[in-house]
Amino acid sequence: MALMGATGERRRTAHALASRRANTSLRLIAAFAIALILDVFIDLHGVWLWAAIYAALQFVEPWVSTWIRQQSERAQTVWRRLSSTALPFVTSAVFGFISLPLFASQARFAPTLGGMLLAGALLNVVVINSSQRSAIISAATPYVLYLLIVPLVARAANPGSPLANALWFGALLLIATVTIAAYTLHTALKAAAKAKDEAERRRHEAEEAVAAKSAFVAMISHELRTPISAILAGAARLHGEAQDTSAKVQAQLIADAGGLMRSLLNDLLDFSRLEAGRMSVEKAPFNLRQTIADTVRLWRPEATRKGLRLRVKGAAALPRWVAGDAMRLRQVLNNLLSNALKFTTRGEITVSPRAQVEGSMVLLSIEVADTGPGIPEDSLSRLFTPFEQLSDAIARHHGGSGLGLVISRELARLMGGDLSASSPPSGGAQFTLSAKLEIAEAPADASAAAPIADLRVLVVDDHLVNRRALELVLEPLGVRATLAESAEQALEMLQSEVFDVVLMDVYMPGMDGRAATRILRASTGPNQNAPVIAVTASATSEDWEACVAAGMNDRVSKPIDPFQLYAALARTPPVSSADSMDTRSAAERTLG
Repeated sequence: MALMGATGERRRTAHALASRRANTSLRLIAAFAIALILDVFIDLHGVWLWAAIYAALQFVEPWVSTWIRQQSERAQTVWRRLSSTALPFVTSAVFGFISLPLFASQARFAPTLGGMLLAGALLNVVVINSSQRSAIISAATPYVLYLLIVPLVARAANPGSPLANALWFGALLLIATVTIAAYTLHTALKAAAKAKDEAERRRHEAEEAVAAKSAFVAMISHELRTPISAILAGAARLHGEAQDTSAKVQAQLIADAGGLMRSLLNDLLDFSRLEAGRMSVEKAPFNLRQTIADTVRLWRPEATRKGLRLRVKGAAALPRWVAGDAMRLRQVLNNLLSNALKFTTRGEITVSPRAQVEGSMVLLSIEVADTGPGIPEDSLSRLFTPFEQLSDAIARHHGGSGLGLVISRELARLMGGDLSASSPPSGGAQFTLSAKLEIAEAPADASAAAPIADLRVLVVDDHLVNRRALELVLEPLGVRATLAESAEQALEMLQSEVFDVVLMDVYMPGMDGRAATRILRASTGPNQNAPVIAVTASATSEDWEACVAAGMNDRVSKPIDPFQLYAALARTPPVSSADSMDTRSAAERTLG
């Protein structure tokens, strides 16, 4: 507490000195103007000497400040405090001295000019030194003394004038007025500082609350992804092995329920990231036409099942290769198509993409229109409200978190565009997604994806359910999976056996996946250069950058999507025959 008080005192002292230095030019100009006026109109003797002394004091202050900075830290505190009181006192004493000959002058209005000079100087002291009470007292004291002296000077100069005695009243009234003004200003500044501190405290509390909520959501999502992964993997395995129709229907029901849980979890996690300002978009080349076509193709079976027509208009006019975040673009488009299919019972859904090329930029616009019941005019404003459904009946019938459109709009804005909704007079609903992309060159033709059958994969995860879920997903793909329950156990296996790929859980108790990957890359074992795929529930760019820095090659998200996992395994860099022979020979020598 004492340290905070001392820090505040130093800050106020430094602020007062800085304020005085900032007004040096103004004080010099004022002194020169006063000297010139008194010399021309009153012919006051010695006024230029007064001005010279006052100007010299203005250059003493910077010199003293420089000298203080050269002292020790302890000495600086003492001298700075002394200079913040002594220098203003001396400067005010010199400046106010000119009022004495003005009150003693027989020139008309000279005493009035002297009073105005002292009043203006007092007010200037209050304003300039408002942050430090000691500086106000030291700078104002000479002016107060002059105001108490000038009635005596005026009475001596005008012994027969009764108005000389009235100057006592005027001086005391001026002192009282300035004192009240100083107190009022000090109180106002103190209240403003207190309000600012309170606002800052509340801001910190709000940031901490958001951070705590985000951490809680991240922790819960990580824990929920484990059983969801198992549900999806088990359902897929049951569906593939079931012989009768009834068993397949039941397996599909489990898979659909697991998929719904995953969607709700992803929405909550995305919304939490958006609230905390931690959501970001990537920029990488992708095939825009193919991305839109693949996304629409995903929903065609659902449209066919409902007897709806799902068509795309104008995709052929789009540029083929662009740079942007294909995953986020698909996420928004998936949400719009999901909503359109959810609320449309007959007719068609039309996806109309358009692109305007301006130099290297592509202004993309995708309109998704349906022939459903449309959106009431008074409900349009509530579409993008978090956790809001247009009606209780919709919430009961269709479910959902009420976050899809909110997240989609924020993602569109992160991509430099927006998401808007309308309900045309002809009926139906119309959503328009816009985004800014960049023209990109087609990447060099890669060789066909390597087959993943017979790959030897080491699965590293501290949770038994996650290991079993990954094993269930990998087995139908023909992959030979070996399981490790900790990073330490995995490193032991990697020193004695040869693996084609390592699926590494990022967050594990004890040694985490990134630390294990760094140790693997620094080793000289047979798997030093083996591809490592991060398995993580986090999708932030910061986490992925940390994974890349640790030496990881790719990533898949929890809950595990078999297609995503297959694609990641297919992307693993192939090992040449020579390298494979060398690593296997090294492993055999290690084993003895």
